[in-house]
Amino acid sequence: MINTSGSHTCTFNNWINLVLFCLNILLPIASYSQDQTRADSIEKIYNSSNKAKQDLKVLKGLAENTIAPYMKLKFSKELLKHAKKQDSSSYLYSGYLQKGNALASRGDFSDALESYFKAASVAKNEKELGLIKVTLGDVYSLTKNHDRSINYYNEAIEIFRRTKDSLTLGSVIFNAGDGYLKNNEIDKAISYLEEAEVIFENINFSLGLAYCSGTLGLAFAKLGRNEEAEKNIKQAIQTLEKEEDYSPICEFLNGMSDIYTEKDQDSTAIEFASLSRELAKMYGFKNEVREANLKLAQLYEKTGNMSEAYYFYKEYIVYKDSVLNVSTAQNMAGLRADYEVAQKQAEVDLLSEQRKNQQLVVISIAIASFLICLLAFGLYRRNRFIKRTSAIIEKEKNRSELLLLNILPEETARELKKNGKVRAKKFESVTVLFADFKRFTLVAEKLTPERLIKTIDYYFSKFDKIMEKYDIEKIKTIGDSYMAASGLPFPNPDHASRILMAAFEMIQFVKETKENSLYDDADFDVRIGLNSGPVVAGVVGTKKFAYDIWGDTVNIAARMESHSDIGRINISENTYELIKRKFDCEYRGEVEVKNGRILKMYYVHHAREKENKIAG
Repeated sequence: MINTSGSHTCTFNNWINLVLFCLNILLPIASYSQDQTRADSIEKIYNSSNKAKQDLKVLKGLAENTIAPYMKLKFSKELLKHAKKQDSSSYLYSGYLQKGNALASRGDFSDALESYFKAASVAKNEKELGLIKVTLGDVYSLTKNHDRSINYYNEAIEIFRRTKDSLTLGSVIFNAGDGYLKNNEIDKAISYLEEAEVIFENINFSLGLAYCSGTLGLAFAKLGRNEEAEKNIKQAIQTLEKEEDYSPICEFLNGMSDIYTEKDQDSTAIEFASLSRELAKMYGFKNEVREANLKLAQLYEKTGNMSEAYYFYKEYIVYKDSVLNVSTAQNMAGLRADYEVAQKQAEVDLLSEQRKNQQLVVISIAIASFLICLLAFGLYRRNRFIKRTSAIIEKEKNRSELLLLNILPEETARELKKNGKVRAKKFESVTVLFADFKRFTLVAEKLTPERLIKTIDYYFSKFDKIMEKYDIEKIKTIGDSYMAASGLPFPNPDHASRILMAAFEMIQFVKETKENSLYDDADFDVRIGLNSGPVVAGVVGTKKFAYDIWGDTVNIAARMESHSDIGRINISENTYELIKRKFDCEYRGEVEVKNGRILKMYYVHHAREKENKIAG
């Protein structure tokens, strides 16, 4: 099994896990929008009446098809509640399975396993039991318990050998073979992988064949069978390129580098590792970038080129200890610590005032002659205490609300406060912006972490002000990338024009900062990409909330940004159709996106109507 830890190619196992978690066993994955559309349709029935909210079939459909983990968990719990009331074992099985899927997708593997074991206890046939064993194997593989993972895969294999489900059988055998490879049991790994390859060949499953071929290549390389390894890995890469599945290609390129290292052909090994690094950087696969940098550092050290070895090892360290993860963790920890200190201070103040009041009561009883004065004094202190306590509570309440509004859009925050949850919503037409800094790594490695964080904050703070000016929703930052969306949470007919004007201001700000040296260490260039279309928006998480958007529109916007140039705004054909009458655009060619679609791209130069001020 190929897991998300990065020790192997990871996409194929993610693909299998997602499918198994959705109960669409090893069939091609439907797009997010298709799953969410189906879930939204069922949810309309669910909200139509109280009777529908207790209908097991409706609840099962929502639990199976809802994508957001927190909503999947909610509906699976409701399904379990009503299935127990109606004593339905089949729906109990679905409820426990989908609850486990929701927990696993959030990384709560311990609770997920508990739910899967409960599902196994109520399974009514071999196929359901086999599915649970596959899922348990996947979870144990993700948590690096490979011995137990392989045991569950083998138990599942015995079950599916008695069925006619060749795709499921082949995939489970492949996962077992990958598990043996991780345990360094090479001969067993090759045996299982070759059997899976035969099954995939019989059913003409090209993607499965590519993963088998590439993983066999890695196994052959460990045995020193370099010619066979090279042949298999090249064949896998060719297929994966057609499928636009680039993450495993990076890993297989590193495998090719290992092969040529064994042959003492270091220059060729460096070429393959460099190609893996560039491809991983192009598509933002940080783990693969890290591994390629480490491999290049080792190869240059081997050849005696210590300056290059030092350069790539430094970049390896940068990706290993991500600035984003460190700064985000520190910020969130700081906010939480501040809040907890304030809460504790309020408790101390409360206890202090209570003790003083108790002393006043004792004194008033002991000294009768001063009873009236002490009582008046006690009432005065009590009134002051109540006002002070109320002020502390009000201050913390306002602080919590401001923090929530800083994380979520105002409408979303109100819904969360009112209902304790936020429903995912589909927006038919928004424009998504991606921006990132060129030469970020080269500049970043010269700065201390403190100066780097201050520099990034300088740029992103200005970007935030620009978004606020044009009434655009900032979604998130990822390292040196900045993401925003126009047209949500409130639909806006001129969303594309607004975000384009904001994009021009972002580019102008970055340009002026660099040319005029307005800020120390600010030596970055920016590129921007835009795409328009439908998205689904919602809140992720139950403790640390995050407002996010999903869909092909987001993926294509990221693709537009990666194909843009320094200081340019690259837009898709979808956005062009919305703004072509207001802005001068330059056609610059086509790009292929998912599912074989071809989209035209345009550079945007300036607004035709200079006097048209879009922002408020």
